[in-house]
Amino acid sequence: MEDGFKKRLAELANRSYSQGIYCYTHFLDLAGRSDFLTLLPSLPPVPWTMFGGAEGCERQMLRFGSEDLCGYDQPFPISILRIAPLSAKFAEPLTHRDYLGSLMALGMERELLGDIVVRKEGAYLFCEDRAAPYICEHFVQARHTSLSCEPITDLPDGPLFETKRMLVQVSSQRVDALVAHVFKISRGDAQALFPAGKIFVSGRLCESPGHTPKPSDVISVRGLGRFRYAGVESLSKKGKENTAIDLFV
Repeated sequence: MEDGFKKRLAELANRSYSQGIYCYTHFLDLAGRSDFLTLLPSLPPVPWTMFGGAEGCERQMLRFGSEDLCGYDQPFPISILRIAPLSAKFAEPLTHRDYLGSLMALGMERELLGDIVVRKEGAYLFCEDRAAPYICEHFVQARHTSLSCEPITDLPDGPLFETKRMLVQVSSQRVDALVAHVFKISRGDAQALFPAGKIFVSGRLCESPGHTPKPSDVISVRGLGRFRYAGVESLSKKGKENTAIDLFV
């Protein structure tokens, strides 16, 4: 954890607590969210909330303050942008990497950007309010596909993040066993992800391969994906546990 990050969080928490105002961070990745939770006991007792623009977002902004403390309510300064090809007929199948790479090529700082949710018809981008006008004006192409980009106030009906229900057979409910089966890697490779700091359980860094998740916990594996743990549904004839998970797709 960087000293600058710790100092910045302490400054924001102290300012909110002493002045009774809302203070915000930029978007935090999973590591930043986990570091904050580790630091929380050392910060002033100020109310806080994390939000990424919609339920299920991994990159989230941290807000210090509450209506009780500040005397008023204030929304997170997060804009939602809808990105779509100008011509669906000639559009390439763009990936998260394609969208992000093109945004970075515009000189955007990653901390100003939240999640990018890719759909067949385009994508949804969460970003800081102050970055939205620049993105809408300049984000006009990804790879060879011309794009339109516009702010929206409401997301489409239904879940923003799609999941696929899966059953995996494991001998125990350890996180390393679940990760190995879900992402089809060896148990040894799964265990190596823990000391590398690549496993997060519901936004907190997980360093123990033997950790047992709780139902509804979201297990995120950097570079591989994430899934929601739903628990044991039944036992197989050989005594293995048929475990339900919802894989984010």
